[in-house]
Amino acid sequence: MKKKLIMLSFIVSIILMFIKFGAYFLTNSNAILTDALESIINVIASGFAFYSIHLASQPRDFEHPYGHGKIEFFSAGFEGALIMSAACVILWEAVQSFLHPKTLVEMPMGLALIAFTTLVNGLVGYLLQKYGKKYDSITLIADGKHLMSDAVSSLLLVVGILLIILTNITWIDGVLSVIFAFILLYHGYQLVRKSVAGLMDETNRTSIEEILNVLLVSRKDIWIDVHNLRVQHYGSNWHIDCHLTLPYYLDLRQVHDEVEGFRDVMIEHTGKEVEIFIHADPCLPPANCEACHYTECALRELKYIKSPEWTVENLVKDAKHFRKV
Repeated sequence: MKKKLIMLSFIVSIILMFIKFGAYFLTNSNAILTDALESIINVIASGFAFYSIHLASQPRDFEHPYGHGKIEFFSAGFEGALIMSAACVILWEAVQSFLHPKTLVEMPMGLALIAFTTLVNGLVGYLLQKYGKKYDSITLIADGKHLMSDAVSSLLLVVGILLIILTNITWIDGVLSVIFAFILLYHGYQLVRKSVAGLMDETNRTSIEEILNVLLVSRKDIWIDVHNLRVQHYGSNWHIDCHLTLPYYLDLRQVHDEVEGFRDVMIEHTGKEVEIFIHADPCLPPANCEACHYTECALRELKYIKSPEWTVENLVKDAKHFRKV
């Protein structure tokens, strides 16, 4: 499904690119030229996105034991860099339009063509973001956001062309180019920032919160504590590792069963393709006793009082949670 969606984006981007350049040659509008130049970026980015999704779908191998999913972060960063480059070109063209004004012609026809591309880009961008979130694909989300930003820019362009037609003030054309350039710079930066965060395994608070919600609902009494929780994203795949504190007197078979049960809960409730590494820690009586709500413990040394509250900040700490007196 992801390949079909990105191929749709690629084909649509090519068609719309020709329409936008046709509108430019028809009208001689610098603002329409900036929109057409960005459509080149759409085509290149969609092509690279298709390759990255194809590569990300390949199974793990000896050279890539965690799979190929991180290529999607490269794809998003590449697309963001292209968008920022296009913004710089657009700014240059805008300056030139102020220094060397052009005569604008056939603006109503140009308006109709750009309005059509705006509608198509908006629909495709919405679909890519919708299914990108469903399949947890940063590439689909990035390409969808790019098309949506392109649609917003084109919508502003439509409004600007209407103003030019109604007022016959041609310098509005250059002003529109400058506005589009800064919009693109912002969206390009956002994509690059997210790409770098993923490649550097920056803590994703949203992912930690999702796991926290699962634990709060499905926690078993025998799971005394969870800490040092980390989540890495490899495309749509998640790699989770954490420390799970269990009663110190369990035998190896019992520890194995609890670890497997913990893993099953994570996979079932997140709905993700999850690989989990769990390090089992023994509890440390009596220090853990007052914070341990495992009522079936026959070797408790102190009475249970209260467990520390599990929060995002607590789960990611590399330290066991004891009750604070």
